[in-house]
Amino acid sequence: MKDLDANMISAHQAGDRRALIRLYAQAADAVNDLDASCFYLTHAYVFALEAGASEAQTLHARLKAHGREA
Repeated sequence: MKDLDANMISAHQAGDRRALIRLYAQAADAVNDLDASCFYLTHAYVFALEAGASEAQTLHARLKAHGREA
């Protein structure tokens, strides 16, 4: 997870939304806690929305499946 965190920091510094979407989705899959996973999924989803990325739909569906729709 340390490499993933370092890569996230680098992507944030570079403003690379495509990488941020991918990295936050990876982090969501890497943790063993639903709340933490949804935290990362929410970030990936927001970056996907901001970028107009097609992944937004899939990320939204994952959040809904976990009851995270408000």
